[in-house]
Amino acid sequence: MITRSNLVEQLREYQMRPKYEWATVSFFSSYAASDASARVDVILVIWELLMFAFLVFSGVALYFRYMKIVFLLMCLTTLMLVCMKVTKQVGQNRKSKRRMLLPLSM
Repeated sequence: MITRSNLVEQLREYQMRPKYEWATVSFFSSYAASDASARVDVILVIWELLMFAFLVFSGVALYFRYMKIVFLLMCLTTLMLVCMKVTKQVGQNRKSKRRMLLPLSM
């Protein structure tokens, strides 16, 4: 059962959450956004650059015919891509779950 005190507590948590994340977001980004999506975007860009570097290094290793290194780097790149997809899905599920906590009138 939804009571007034539960709604007030959820609203307080909802309003306090951006205040805690603001410092990390402003540290990583050039603009001061108050949600965690900017921090996630920065992390995703770092992951994508790392994956691109692995692909480039695997191309260089393939040129020099180091097949074990090529296989290792391609496996790491694939693993990172799968981890990115899983992390994105978990974040979307968490965000939709958080939206469902408060009623639409709030």
